[in-house]
Amino acid sequence: MEPTDNHRRYWRKNLNITAVLLAIWFVVTFVVSYFARDLNFNFFGWPFSFWVGAQGALVVYCLIIGFYAWYMNRLDIQHGVDEDGP
Repeated sequence: MEPTDNHRRYWRKNLNITAVLLAIWFVVTFVVSYFARDLNFNFFGWPFSFWVGAQGALVVYCLIIGFYAWYMNRLDIQHGVDEDGP
């Protein structure tokens, strides 16, 4: 069965958003935590690098998940593949 143009556009957008969000995940996980060691001041009694690495990353991960769910729901409706579809 040959995929339609609508399916191709849907999967292209899906792959694009996945690639962008994975790039953000990579930067937050590896790049920010690597450079966080240079942040040498206390923040509420703890080193600021701890807060960036431990707390900031978790917030970003939750934002990534929430954005992906919202975006995919919108994309599903736009392309007619949502659960409440026609």
